[in-house]
Amino acid sequence: MNTRNYSRLVPGEEIDAVRQWRFDDVDLRGHRLLEQARSEQQSADLARDQAVRLEAFAQGVAQGELQAQARVQQQMAEFTAQQGQAAGAQLGQLLAAAKLRLAEAEQTIAQGVLELACELARNLLRRELALDPQAIRPVLLEALGLLLVDAAPTVVRLHPLDHAALEAGAAAEFAQLSLLADPAIERGGCLVESAGSVVDARLQQRWRQALANLGLELPWSRDDEPA
Repeated sequence: MNTRNYSRLVPGEEIDAVRQWRFDDVDLRGHRLLEQARSEQQSADLARDQAVRLEAFAQGVAQGELQAQARVQQQMAEFTAQQGQAAGAQLGQLLAAAKLRLAEAEQTIAQGVLELACELARNLLRRELALDPQAIRPVLLEALGLLLVDAAPTVVRLHPLDHAALEAGAAAEFAQLSLLADPAIERGGCLVESAGSVVDARLQQRWRQALANLGLELPWSRDDEPA
């Protein structure tokens, strides 16, 4: 095994080139490295804090957007519900008003139909009275049946044509009566007076009573219409 001898003498001319070793140079470089490491750590911490803040900000923005959307949706739902309730109430009012108008129209139509029927009945009755001279007979018999006193003298006022018809065809039947021709009594009716009692069997009076049962007020003739 060969052993090399690395020790040798340093010539004088090389002595000047030798630099004296200083320990402070090593300390200074270590201090700089430490400061650099600290600076880099601080930069990393700042970057990390900045990233955390940015992430928190982004999360806050996203959460705020979600809350805003939820609030808008809730307001829209409430508005729609209110509009629906208002529209429903308005529709209900319209239906109620339409139903009321329909009922009024039906009542008006029914009233018109009833009045028309009464008009036809009045015309038919007048025609029958004109064609049947003896039409006064059942009217007179009904009026006599309403008298309270049978044996008392009785006066019957009736239209001259009806008076003539009874005199000609039923004189014996009504011989106990005093038949008086009265132009003020319309044909088909009579006015019976006996012992202070009066039975109004005039045609217009019977007509009013018949229509009163139907809830109507229609005059028998124009003379009966209120002024």
